[in-house]
Amino acid sequence: MDGKFNVLDIEAQRLAPYAVKSKSSRGRRHPEPEHPFRTAFQRDRDRVIHCNAFRRLEYKTQVFVFHEGDHYRTRLTHTIEVAQISRTIARALGLNEDLSEAIALAHDLGHPPFGHTGERTLNEFMKKHGGFEHNAQTLRIVEELERRYPGFRGLNLTWEVREGIAKHGTEYDRPEKVKEYEMDKAPSLEAQIVDMADEIAYNNHDIDDGISSGMVDAVSFGEVELWLESYEDAVRKFPGEEFKTHKYQTVLSIINKQVTDLVDNISKTLEAEGISSPEEVRERGKPIARFGAEMETKNTQLKDFLSKNLYTHHRVLRMADKAERILKGLFEVYRNEPKVLPPHFFVEIDRVGKERLICDYIAGMTDRYALDEYKKLFDPYEKV
Repeated sequence: MDGKFNVLDIEAQRLAPYAVKSKSSRGRRHPEPEHPFRTAFQRDRDRVIHCNAFRRLEYKTQVFVFHEGDHYRTRLTHTIEVAQISRTIARALGLNEDLSEAIALAHDLGHPPFGHTGERTLNEFMKKHGGFEHNAQTLRIVEELERRYPGFRGLNLTWEVREGIAKHGTEYDRPEKVKEYEMDKAPSLEAQIVDMADEIAYNNHDIDDGISSGMVDAVSFGEVELWLESYEDAVRKFPGEEFKTHKYQTVLSIINKQVTDLVDNISKTLEAEGISSPEEVRERGKPIARFGAEMETKNTQLKDFLSKNLYTHHRVLRMADKAERILKGLFEVYRNEPKVLPPHFFVEIDRVGKERLICDYIAGMTDRYALDEYKKLFDPYEKV
């Protein structure tokens, strides 16, 4: 038995019955020989890590624009945190870690500069041209825009990873209906835990960044039950430590509580419903990966607090307003005179269409590149 079959058999033996196995993958759009000792999902993970869009996440906004400070989360650090939490949950449940990690690393590739402000602005311009939604853009990146391999466009990822991207859904993510990915069915459990890891990651790092930025007073978090119980535990366990240590231990504690609750609740649902295959996970229709009722209530309280006190803070809103004006200015310039686009982009205009081409170009920008491009186009003293 050669190495290829060994690695697939070993993987299948260690995974739970409801986990997705690499040897059962629906495969790639463009057939390729598989690797002798890496599974298809491991290769997908590596293809994502090495693509241009992944590297650009380093300078794309999470909440704070990159130049506001070196220690705030970016799309890249957020993505790494989501992948870390996803792997932990997958391992605890006997799921396919490689599949969850590949989906987690890819889930934000389609985000434009300046976070959700950028997404809203591009969608406004694209209303008459198919709209803009970052999950759909992520699919567009991995299926067409990345050009790294001979013979096909995109990364040629497996169906299971692309399905996880297509069905990625949280409070801020609304997946579009793509017939190929059976949108009437639930995604794999590996994909579902990425959705929950995404929410756990951004809620908790926004606590950290919100306090560090001075936009949210730590005392005001006292009205949030998850924070209060975890913070009091941290102070009791580590008396005499400075607030910075207590804050960090509090965030770690909240993440641990939420991950533990999620794993327990998924396990109970799987057992109660006798789910024993990936097909049964999908046919269920609604997600299995959910918090228990008590944690869901606490998590909603935390999200409401962040929405009220951080996401609508005047400094965040001022940056959002500035970002909207920058992106609108760029879009108008490119639309009025597409030839100012880089030549390697402009040559695609007839095949893609003017507005979609401009949208692809802007969506691929980092915050830094968008700011520099705006200066070049609007500042008469700036070299073009």
